[in-house]
Order: sequence, then C-alpha cells, then structure tokens
Amino acid sequence: MKVLLLYFFIVNSIEFILAGYDKYLATKHKRRIPENTLFAIAFFGGSVGLVLAMLLFRHKTSKSSFIIKFSAIIFIQILIAVLLFVYKVNIFNIALFLTS
Repeated sequence: MKVLLLYFFIVNSIEFILAGYDKYLATKHKRRIPENTLFAIAFFGGSVGLVLAMLLFRHKTSKSSFIIKFSAIIFIQILIAVLLFVYKVNIFNIALFLTS
C-alpha cells in the first residue's frame, strides 16, 4: 500500500509541475508541452495533480476540448475503480500478473 501511495504522490507531483510549467511557457509564448503528454500522465494516476494545477494556475480551464477529454479520463478512472471494488479485485495480483 505504501508503494501505491508513493507512486500516486510522484505521478501527481510530476503532473502538477508539468502543468504549471506549461502555463509558464504559455505566458512566455514559447513551445508548449503537448496536451497528449498531460493526458497520458493524468490517465496513469496524475488526475489530482492536473486538477490542482488547473485550479491554482487557472490553466486550460476555458478550453472546452481539453475539459471534455480530461473529464473522459476521470470517468474511465472512476469506472475502473468501481469495477475493481465491485469484483473485489486485488490490484497487487494484477501487477504481479503483468510483470511476470
């Protein structure tokens, strides 16, 4: 369980920093971080970091296409969590299966 918490802390921290840096790049009119990169990190556990960055930096909050895609990612994550809970799947068994 500690490993999972550490993973989510690191992934969300990376997502938060990248979104903040993307906002900085946007204000300086420089080359930006691709949205697909932000979406990929959010999908693999960085959703909370992206939400916090969006609220704190007011970044990507008015871009409806970004909001729709990000909402789809959160919906998929909630669906996966509910399915894992309903079927009482142990995620550590899945991780062991995938790594073997």
